[in-house]
Parts: sequence; structure tokens; C-alpha cells
Amino acid sequence: MKIINTIEELQTIRKELKGTIGFVPTMGALHEGHISLIKNARINNDIVIVSIFLNPTQFLPNEDLDKYPKKDAADKRICELCKVDYLFMPDVNSMYQSNDEISIKAPKITGFILEGEKRPGHFDGVLQVVLKLFNLVQPSNAYFGKKDAQQLSLISQMVKNLFLPINIVECDIIREADGLAMSSRNIYLSAEERKEALAISKSLNMTIIAVTKGERDAQTIKTKMKEIMSNLDVEYIAIVNRNFEEIQTIEVKNTIILIACKVGDTRLIDNMWI
Repeated sequence: MKIINTIEELQTIRKELKGTIGFVPTMGALHEGHISLIKNARINNDIVIVSIFLNPTQFLPNEDLDKYPKKDAADKRICELCKVDYLFMPDVNSMYQSNDEISIKAPKITGFILEGEKRPGHFDGVLQVVLKLFNLVQPSNAYFGKKDAQQLSLISQMVKNLFLPINIVECDIIREADGLAMSSRNIYLSAEERKEALAISKSLNMTIIAVTKGERDAQTIKTKMKEIMSNLDVEYIAIVNRNFEEIQTIEVKNTIILIACKVGDTRLIDNMWI
């Protein structure tokens, strides 16, 4: 595995690469969720490139940029074990060259609901850095987890709207043995908070059981989910179709149920695709 730290080196290497390129963009602190993306890329591409870049433009002023977990040595080892070909680890000054850059704006509707409403400007930063990385890596396939469902939808829309020749590969959520969705922020949870957080996946699992038994009313399902998560600080429960339009009736194979909540001081998101 070769580690690349500069834009210029990546561009030089990229010109020489042949075959399909699988790309996994990350912010580091890699876990089994990231590993599943890398493994998918390894199986289906000639070359695998992973990036680790803690992107400041997607964090709001009061968020956890400064304390976001950094595990560079462990991340490098994980990438080596997963047989990554190139690991791109640029610094902030390389990725953002001025304070007056051309910016990318999230869509006016789907970019400003749910996570976009709770974290205004977040998706602008996400789309900006992903577009930069896409332009540098020029991947054949790019791998993203379904856990960040709204992000995944917006990146797919950006690829479509800007005519980028990239296939976006949606990858299933990877969970801990107890059901908690893998997240770099899980390390913030105390032992007691970790137990409390299990109400999130429990509420989502309940929706599968309810739908299997024939329940289709979105409000009924939301009410039951709130009961299960009554001890958590729930920011939102949303039931939408794949276009992120709110729906009142569950549509099998076209529904996403999303949750955002705080467990202690830690903000977690999770979802279920039905």
C-alpha cells in the first residue's frame, strides 16, 4: 500500500492507473462499517483507493471537529490488512486553498430537511469535499454506507445532476453484535449510555415486525418508536420514500425510516430501509 499526502502526487499516480478504480472516502477512525465498504471495493475493482480527511466544512461551529477521534496509525494498518492500493491523507491546506473558494450548495428542499435542518450548511460541506475527492480520484465506483442515508441520496443526486461518470454503490449498515449501528462517535458513549442507545435499533427492529404483520400507517409506527425511545432525547423520527418525501403510508421497498437523537452529549443517527 502506498500512502499519498499531496494533491500533486495523487494526480501524477492517477494518470498511470489502468482498470476499474473503487474509492472509499472516509474521515478516519475506521471501524467495521468502513471495512465492509473497503472489502466491497476490493472484490469488485482492479484498484482500491481510500481517503482519510477530516473535513472541517461539514462541521458546525458548536460540533465535535476538535475532538473527533483520530487513529491514523490504526487506520493505516486496517487499510494494509484490507489490501488497499493507495491511501490518500491530505491536509486541510491542500484541500482548501483559500477562504474564498467556489462553493457547492445542497438542493433547496432535500438538502434542508432532517439533517440539513438540524445542521444547516453541513451538506454544503459534504458535497464540496466529495466533489473535490471525486475530481482527484476519478473513480469508477464510489462506496457509501446506507447509515448516512440522506448524505448518500444527495451525493447520488450530485453525481446525476453534474453528469459525473461515477457509479455510487450503496452498502448496508453494519451493526455491533448488540444492534448498535457502527459509528466513529460510539466511543463517546459511557457504558450506561451505550445500553440506553440500544433503544434506537430496538425501535427500528420493531418497525420491521410491525410492517411484516401488516401495519402501514406511518404515524402509528412513529408513536410506537417514540414509546421505545422514551428515555432518549429524540430530535426527529422521519418516514420518507427514497426521494426523501414524507409519506403517511409505508411503501414496501420504497421507504426509509430515519432517527436522530442524543444519548448523553453524543448525537447518533440510524435508519431502516424497508
